[in-house]
Amino acid sequence: MKSLLSSKPALWFLFLFNLAVAAVAPFAVDGAQGIMTAVGMGVVSMGAGVSLLRGRQSAA
Repeated sequence: MKSLLSSKPALWFLFLFNLAVAAVAPFAVDGAQGIMTAVGMGVVSMGAGVSLLRGRQSAA
């Protein structure tokens, strides 16, 4: 499972999908639930982005 989640296509999907959901969630869901959804998805997106950057730096 670790090799699947650390593959570049999976990381790009996690990064872009969660970033899009984080941007739309406060407008789609009212109140604290929308804000917490945006925060949670943003954290996952940032984690995938950091993993993409680390992979890029180690390949260079």
